[in-house]
Amino acid sequence: MEYSPRFRLFPSTTQRESLEWTRNIVRQVYNNALHEFNKIPQDEGTLRQRVWQVRDKLPQHKQQWTELKQVYSTVLQKAVERIRTNINNLGKLKAKGYSVGSLNWKKPREFRSFTYRQSGFELDKKSGPRDRAILRLKKVRGETLDVPIRLHRDLPEHDSIKEVTVKKEPTGAWYTSFCISTEEPKKPEPEDTDAVDTVGLDLGVLTFIHDSSGRSLSRLDLTDERERLEREQRSLSRKQYESNNWEKQRRRVAEVHARMSNKKRDYKHKLAHFYATEYDAVFVENLNVKSMLEGDGNARNKAEVGWSDFRRILEHHCDKHGTHYVEVPAQGTTKECARCGVETEKPLWIREHSCPSCGFELDRDWNAALNVKSRSLSKLGVVHSEATPVETATAVDSVSVSASLVVEAGSLCLKERAAKPRVSRQG
Repeated sequence: MEYSPRFRLFPSTTQRESLEWTRNIVRQVYNNALHEFNKIPQDEGTLRQRVWQVRDKLPQHKQQWTELKQVYSTVLQKAVERIRTNINNLGKLKAKGYSVGSLNWKKPREFRSFTYRQSGFELDKKSGPRDRAILRLKKVRGETLDVPIRLHRDLPEHDSIKEVTVKKEPTGAWYTSFCISTEEPKKPEPEDTDAVDTVGLDLGVLTFIHDSSGRSLSRLDLTDERERLEREQRSLSRKQYESNNWEKQRRRVAEVHARMSNKKRDYKHKLAHFYATEYDAVFVENLNVKSMLEGDGNARNKAEVGWSDFRRILEHHCDKHGTHYVEVPAQGTTKECARCGVETEKPLWIREHSCPSCGFELDRDWNAALNVKSRSLSKLGVVHSEATPVETATAVDSVSVSASLVVEAGSLCLKERAAKPRVSRQG
């Protein structure tokens, strides 16, 4: 599986200027390549062939554009190949129903990274103090840079580093990510998986997650960060555009955005890591987020929760730890009774499930999580008794976990499973 850990770089002032210079040159190469690519008729070959046709002109450009000789060759090639990647990504969005246009030239603030492929870099872990190393980058403005890097975690076992991407964030901080391939752990066979070692997740807004084991995880409270963001945005609007004061304030706004994004990403990674390591299979509902955002009311909260991002992170952790990951349609999981299967209409403000057929009562989201688990067990092919969902649905106690506890590193709030439910046997 592909793995791309990300680390912070600490370049000096001179190194920052060289990295910035290289980033700008690569941006100009991309814009020039896009201009040449648009002049090639579509009937002259496939997308790949047309991009390669532009890429093969780089040696000629170096004769006239001498600054290109101070940039590593694979960095320039990768910049041209971005055109193909971007067009394919636009095609994927169009297939999902989004209205997309064509590629545009990149402004200086829009093009923030450049990539080394296969060669031109070296990671020296023997230099520097603990948790520090040196990332050696060749031909950055014509010279080799030894940039300090903080290795806050060990790299997974790998044969070689395929790519190194150097990126400048809007805050002004520099980061690097390593593209490596690792062996994907073997997942247990479905017939060998015990239904007790699986979990179903219901995603919501009021509670971020309610699982089939009874855990209720609240969403992050970003009220303070949002209020600070509003203050900083108001201050930015009063500055003269692109003045020195405007640039300083823009970075303050970017820092607030980065802090909010980091907190949400950290929260989701910790939850995903817990479920991927605690269970043999994780089941989640596949929400139609696009239609939900287009609906009336509460759009900001729906967008801020980030269900799609969490599902992507959860799938990554499941692949990383050898855990089955299954998505099932979300239609009917809330209406259907986890015990008898009878559907009951429930307005959004009704938070309790009460079945008029069998009298089963449970929290609305917990009932949905049980239905997600029941459907996924059948889809995955796990051998389980027909009574398993019904027995699980007789639980009466749940565990509520605050999001503020999950964010803390090393939190024990998710180490204990919920109490095993009582089993009701009829007849």
